[in-house]
Amino acid sequence: MTAAVDRRVAGIALAVLALALVCLASIAIGSRPIPFDEVVRVIVSPAGDEATRIVRDLRLPRTAAAVAVGVGLGLSGAVIQALTRNPLGDPGLLGVSAGSGMAVTIGVFFFGTTSASEDLVFAFVGALVVTGIVALIGAAGGVADPVRLTLAGVAVAAVLSGAMTALILLNPRAFDRLRGWEAGSLVGRGWSVLGPILPFLVAGVVLALLLARSLNAVGLGDDLAVALGVRLTRTRVLSIVAITLLAGSATAIAGPIVFVGLMVPHIARWIAGPDQRWIMALSLLLAPTLVLMADVIGRVALFPGELPVGIVAAFVGAPVLIALVRRAKASTL
Repeated sequence: MTAAVDRRVAGIALAVLALALVCLASIAIGSRPIPFDEVVRVIVSPAGDEATRIVRDLRLPRTAAAVAVGVGLGLSGAVIQALTRNPLGDPGLLGVSAGSGMAVTIGVFFFGTTSASEDLVFAFVGALVVTGIVALIGAAGGVADPVRLTLAGVAVAAVLSGAMTALILLNPRAFDRLRGWEAGSLVGRGWSVLGPILPFLVAGVVLALLLARSLNAVGLGDDLAVALGVRLTRTRVLSIVAITLLAGSATAIAGPIVFVGLMVPHIARWIAGPDQRWIMALSLLLAPTLVLMADVIGRVALFPGELPVGIVAAFVGAPVLIALVRRAKASTL
């Protein structure tokens, strides 16, 4: 194997190991610490004791939700950066987060939603509707231009953020309900929240991976991509669908979590180079690792209290991203 392939394979192997270790830490660490050997025992041979109930009913569902959120954010970030050829692209760029936030605010303000499962429906529908609107605006004139898509997403997100803030200020109860959701939280996110959204997430993952080869050609420029046989309009439309499914699923589960979708593809690109197939594979592993690390840190940073995962991800992500973008290889597409 060449040195580049060796580096990629080593990166994948280390990412798998890191994800496994962080999953184990997520199950073991909390208000009631459980030794690692006890975690293994509970997973292999569950009993009816307290440790089994904590792991089975609380820690495993939360860990699975964190992995799902990381997969959605990391992979959607990789797709949107490839689609728009913008190294600063993230899932919020097409209005996904703003759409989810506005829909959840409407649910609280007008329909009195009170639970995470109710928020889930509004958040996902909001992401789908707003991303569709952005895609229609970006395709004005019959051409889904990446620059027009980006500008449309930024404009729509700004309008929705203002409207959401106005509604929240008019309703103190909505403000209290949405504080935790806007910070990005995994508290109470179990199988009941993860189950309904999982098919959409899986569909988004499969679609994104199938688009990797076409997105490699798109990165070379529209003219060359067409010369290589890529159908640009179809690729862009399917990419938007994949981004909506992935980022919409992640946001619906945990609320808006910043930096993950922006930072992880940069790390993957630094390890694997510009090939989207490797970038997506690494993003599938690195993003859940980052989300789980942030969640574990949040549990112990203010013990016995807890910091939302979105806040910890921002604190962790900002300095890492600054360091990465200073490297020419990581900051270019």
